[in-house]
Amino acid sequence: MKTKVFLLTLLLMLLFAGTTLAAKPIITADQQYFDINTGLYVLNGNVYIEVKNRIITAGQAKVNMGSLEVWGTGGITVSQDDISFTADKVYVYGSQDHAVVEGNVMFSRANLKVTANQVDYNWRDKNAVFSGNVQIRQNDNLVTTDTAKYNIATDTFL
Repeated sequence: MKTKVFLLTLLLMLLFAGTTLAAKPIITADQQYFDINTGLYVLNGNVYIEVKNRIITAGQAKVNMGSLEVWGTGGITVSQDDISFTADKVYVYGSQDHAVVEGNVMFSRANLKVTANQVDYNWRDKNAVFSGNVQIRQNDNLVTTDTAKYNIATDTFL
């Protein structure tokens, strides 16, 4: 029953969200409920959130359908097409196509691996800004720096 109420509420929110969410999200978890005190959906265990072709997995997450925000912790992955971030936690500003991925960040793509403390990623301009203990391994080269800005679309560091 709770799942049906959750899905019905989610569907109604999507209908009123207009063009912000062109695709219907897929959200699953072992346990989920709506916290009326915070206005957040609380998801626990094997969390899976897919919007368009973006996928977020986590151990736990909270979702605000009004502001399209996601807070996730525990075994985070954020992926789209051929890119993938893993980390300890994520905060997604869905309406702004923006994510902050923190703690033991690892980014991978063909012939490229980047580790850092944090990455600030914008789906609109395709820029990923890595910060804190950044290590870039591209082909057989290793570079260490404090910050690095990488454009996903052009596959180049700026």
